[in-house]
Amino acid sequence: ANTREAIWDAMHRKETYASTGPRITVRFFGGFDFSEDDTYSRQPAEAGYAKGVPMGGDLYTAPKGRAPTFLVAALKDPLSGNLDRIQIVKGWLDADGNTQEQVFDVVWAGERQPGADGKLPPVGSTVDAEQANFTNTIGSPELAAVWTDPSFDPAQKAFYYARVIEITTPRWSTYDAFRFGIELPEAAPIETQERAYTSPIWYTPDNATEGA
Repeated sequence: ANTREAIWDAMHRKETYASTGPRITVRFFGGFDFSEDDTYSRQPAEAGYAKGVPMGGDLYTAPKGRAPTFLVAALKDPLSGNLDRIQIVKGWLDADGNTQEQVFDVVWAGERQPGADGKLPPVGSTVDAEQANFTNTIGSPELAAVWTDPSFDPAQKAFYYARVIEITTPRWSTYDAFRFGIELPEAAPIETQERAYTSPIWYTPDNATEGA
């Protein structure tokens, strides 16, 4: 609900996300029972709350032989760029107690496929720097996926958060140069990819030690 009380409660339980500007809508849930069918609903939160916990929530010891699954869905800002991809970032502590992170591309627009290096090719660009404009002829207005951690260790603490990335749009300096009729500095980037980040979902096994 759009009330002071509801907003405060959401912040208190960490069920929040942020963006670099655009009003991208993001839902992110973790559990052990999500399936691809859950992405077909126009109300992914129904399955999210029924089968798992939302962003900011906690998962505990996994059922034997099962890894956590994550349901993520995003909708573009109507006044901004289409969506390029959704990533899930996993973090964990290594044997030396150092934080490690790995980024997974879980769903993306178009027919692209990861290369031999495992990296997804860029979505491309429609930015017209001279007019400080772009077109939504690439990307997707919405994306959704269910992802399972392929390197899950049930005895290891971990956290997961989602990152939603737009197609390239003009950078603020490109808009200003057009508005004031001035030349961009030669080294200034002309475009950027706005994004949104969710709060993490934490996984903690029952036998986890303190301090992780």
